[in-house]
Amino acid sequence: MPERREVLRLEGVRKSYNVGRPNEVEVLHGIDLRLDSADFAALVGPSGSGKSTLLNQIGLLDSPTAGELFLLGEPTRRMDDEARTAARGRHIGFVFQFHHLIGAFTALENVMMPVMVARGRPDRDTLDTARSLLSDVGLERFADRKPDELSGGQQQRVAIARALMTRPALLLADEPTGNLDTKTAADVFELLRRFNAQYGCAVLVVTHDPRLAETCDRTISLVDGRVADDVRAFAAADGPDPAAQPR
Repeated sequence: MPERREVLRLEGVRKSYNVGRPNEVEVLHGIDLRLDSADFAALVGPSGSGKSTLLNQIGLLDSPTAGELFLLGEPTRRMDDEARTAARGRHIGFVFQFHHLIGAFTALENVMMPVMVARGRPDRDTLDTARSLLSDVGLERFADRKPDELSGGQQQRVAIARALMTRPALLLADEPTGNLDTKTAADVFELLRRFNAQYGCAVLVVTHDPRLAETCDRTISLVDGRVADDVRAFAAADGPDPAAQPR
């Protein structure tokens, strides 16, 4: 098992919109949060609680109004767009409810896309890595099929392989099983668990499904832009984490 390390740390993260205007509104109110490489956590909360805003901060799609977000120990708040994009591409993988595969490309090409965007034509190592990932998700023999030739569950598995193409330190999954039937959802979730253990890739799953959240090792509850609870399941292998206890 890979050595445990800190992947993400948020210190007093706040996010406001329409700053300086009469209609200014603060959505996140001083978020403190830490994720380690062994973490398999759910982010839950009612609609309007700030989950999407927090996910945008963690995914470096936006920057905080105040506070700091550290990714692998590096502060990110003052990064320019180019540096933020580079850090996101190297260290963060994304899986969404809808797979967002590119219909004109094969499954193999879709998996390689993060590297192709960054470097252009894939080399042999890129091809070998992509094929290995497709094998890991059980789709090696479907490498040359287009997305419309795959089932919904197969498409989502391709999306997971794509998200892992750069061996990210952090995988963000936004309602990853929301568009799947129960059996397929369980299979996809098991894949995320396996990669968390195999690669030491921290996983944060945003979900409205309490059954899904209950199967995670840790549940982070967001209410009105604040962390209301951050609880690690006692069954987790490493036991309670001081950074993840009820607040």
